[in-house]
Amino acid sequence: MKKVIAILVLAVGSVFTVNAQDKMMKDKMVDKAVKTIALEQTEGEFTQKQVTVSAGTYVFEIANNGVDHNVGFVLVEKGKDISKPENHIQTAYVTAPVGTNSSQTSKPTTLSKGEYVYFCPLNPTATDNTLIVK
Repeated sequence: MKKVIAILVLAVGSVFTVNAQDKMMKDKMVDKAVKTIALEQTEGEFTQKQVTVSAGTYVFEIANNGVDHNVGFVLVEKGKDISKPENHIQTAYVTAPVGTNSSQTSKPTTLSKGEYVYFCPLNPTATDNTLIVK
């Protein structure tokens, strides 16, 4: 009876170990699949006016370089009305306002082929900054 219990414990333990390893590998693959697009804001502008990337999932990292107030980030498909929040890609919003000389990130945002515009509603920037997804 002790041998049967020992075998069951080993078998169950092996299943949990394999499942845990599978989960860790999947998590690592997901982490690698999410890339970062780093953008910097200075007073009144983004330093990167155009960015080109491949279709995929991205996190936006927005840096506030010397702007003496909070900044943010808005991404909209090109051609849509940027003044309407329902057109904003809300996962691309930074998770908190970006204070002076700091940075914040967005949630993962899946981008398909096309063109997008980005701007800051808190640090009046041009609304023709372009993100091209190929």
